[in-house]
Amino acid sequence: MPVSRRRFLSAVTAGGVASAAGLSVAQPRPRPALVAITLDLEMSAEYPRRGMTEWNYRKGDLDADTKRYAVRAAEEAKGLGGLVHFFALGQTLEQEDAGWLKDLAAAGHPVGNHTYDHVNLLARTLDDVQFRFRRAPWLVRGKTVAEVIEQNVEAATAALKERCGITPNGFRTPGGFATGLRDRADLQRMLLRQGFTWVSSLYPPHPCGTPKVEPGADVYAAIVRAQAAAQPFAYPSGLVEVPMSPVSDVTAFRTHYWKLEWFLKAVRLAVEEAVRTGGCFDFLAHPSCLVVEDPTFEAVKLICGLVRDAGPRAALVGLDRFAARAGKG
Repeated sequence: MPVSRRRFLSAVTAGGVASAAGLSVAQPRPRPALVAITLDLEMSAEYPRRGMTEWNYRKGDLDADTKRYAVRAAEEAKGLGGLVHFFALGQTLEQEDAGWLKDLAAAGHPVGNHTYDHVNLLARTLDDVQFRFRRAPWLVRGKTVAEVIEQNVEAATAALKERCGITPNGFRTPGGFATGLRDRADLQRMLLRQGFTWVSSLYPPHPCGTPKVEPGADVYAAIVRAQAAAQPFAYPSGLVEVPMSPVSDVTAFRTHYWKLEWFLKAVRLAVEEAVRTGGCFDFLAHPSCLVVEDPTFEAVKLICGLVRDAGPRAALVGLDRFAARAGKG
């Protein structure tokens, strides 16, 4: 409804009187930062020792140390008032024991779909879908790339539901893409068809400096600037994108041989930027990597502590909260 000139002047006058009288005029409270700790449950090549690449063929065959780390990380986060949002591969549920994953979900930690075999959603040929299918091409013979990918997503959902009673909370692509799914409306439609309202597929590019060399101030500043490109948004299809925030553990440790203290500094600066701007920070890591690089859960403790110290200006949440914020935008 149009505001009359008289009503407008009255409002301005009232505000002026309040200011002149030294009375505070209510200002809208800035929205709190949303911070998430997300762990992808997969085996990482080059871990626990350099040169170990067989995991590329069986990403979901989690070893005992990786599972123990995932459980302990969740316990650490919960003990500090937070939670962990996990993303699981369907292949993992072929293992004898799935009780640990059921227990994580029962404790309130969300679990999302990470495909069945850790497939590349942007693959154009069957050879590029997953290493496993190069070794065993008969598994996908006669199918199109699109069919293999969608069936892999669908099978992971079925595995989580049937083995653990878990309905997936969101979908994360194996690997992060610089532009997310912006140019793949077909994949957006596929995920919507599979029942997902949001996806975590975008990982913005950023420098990391020279491998084995401590990052300079310019690298840390670039990582902080990259946070602006890691904010959730909705694609024209209606699917919401919840990006991963730099810097990931495998990028820092596996690719650039960072020390833990360098990694923690980058994480701290990124979380502080989210608190300052009221934005979102999605910590991306892998238990199979962190069990070697951060065995005492320093990253989890740091993030939880920063959010606690921020008080009402920040909240530790699952990625579904990120998606809900973007959906309202």
